[in-house]
Amino acid sequence: MKQIEVTILGQSYVLGCPEGGETRLQASVKAVDREMTAIRSAGKVKVRERIAVLAALNIAYKLEQKATAASPAAAEDPSAAAEAGTPVDVAALIARIDQALGEHGQLL
Repeated sequence: MKQIEVTILGQSYVLGCPEGGETRLQASVKAVDREMTAIRSAGKVKVRERIAVLAALNIAYKLEQKATAASPAAAEDPSAAAEAGTPVDVAALIARIDQALGEHGQLL
């Protein structure tokens, strides 16, 4: 397995990458960095951990939207989507994460 160095939100990481997967990994890194940068730039969130969680939720939500567009049956039956692990109310999840992280953006 090949290792490559990437930068996300100004911090360097060394990631393992299967041979031939460099292009996909770099595209994923760019998407994560773009999402985290947008959240930080909005000005409300400063703690890296909270930014990462919100970025992950945003990316997962976008993926679910694409999956729902590909499979309209999931959009017609939200309870089936919930049973399959599809986020039904991302705003509520974000509010719960904010509450759990507290004022300083830390779990403990």
